[in-house]
Amino acid sequence: MIKTTIPAMLTAAVVTLAFTTSADAQRRPHPQFPDMTFFMTSKSGPDGANFGGIEGADNHCKALATRAGAGNKEWRAYLSTQATDDKPAINARDRIGKGPWVNAVGVEVAANVEELHSANSKINVEIGRAENGRRIPSRLYVVNQHDILTGSTAEGMAYPPGEDMTCGNWTKNGADGKARVGHHDRMSGRPGPAGKSWNSAHNSRGCSAALLKRSGGAGLLYCFAVK
Repeated sequence: MIKTTIPAMLTAAVVTLAFTTSADAQRRPHPQFPDMTFFMTSKSGPDGANFGGIEGADNHCKALATRAGAGNKEWRAYLSTQATDDKPAINARDRIGKGPWVNAVGVEVAANVEELHSANSKINVEIGRAENGRRIPSRLYVVNQHDILTGSTAEGMAYPPGEDMTCGNWTKNGADGKARVGHHDRMSGRPGPAGKSWNSAHNSRGCSAALLKRSGGAGLLYCFAVK
């Protein structure tokens, strides 16, 4: 007769519970927000500010929206690109549709492009939510992710060619470049209106994941559904 000790029984129970919990987590459906038309990405791309160009950033938005049940829309990343010898500049404000836009929980972010780029823009730490409905950590948290990539002026326009403000039009992932970022929590450690801008607060320290993190970010994006 094989005897089973109490510690062995407890160990087996813990292992069984762990497997059950893991299996339940895999079966649990992701939050679904089919009416959402605006979100901030809950995670970065795989390579810092390098999305393989602006189209890759759009695809990142689309993939996260699809997971959240809102994939039946055309999604665009709020990013500008600078003019090159063979391509004109792209303005972030010109590629996101006309609005209105609502977040995952149905709260309006802006009625139109003009309001979005005015003092009446409602993007803040409460309204600027991720595609899963969660809030993105602000400057008040130990892990701060309030820097959101935009490459744009406060008016949503591209910067002139010359000084890199878009991490090589979203193809760089090292220290040889930078990107303009906004503050989704509209907060700054220094005085002045720029620090409170949701789309144009300051420049990143570089384009790698590590350097984006050092300046208060995580390579996150604003995503808008084009109507």
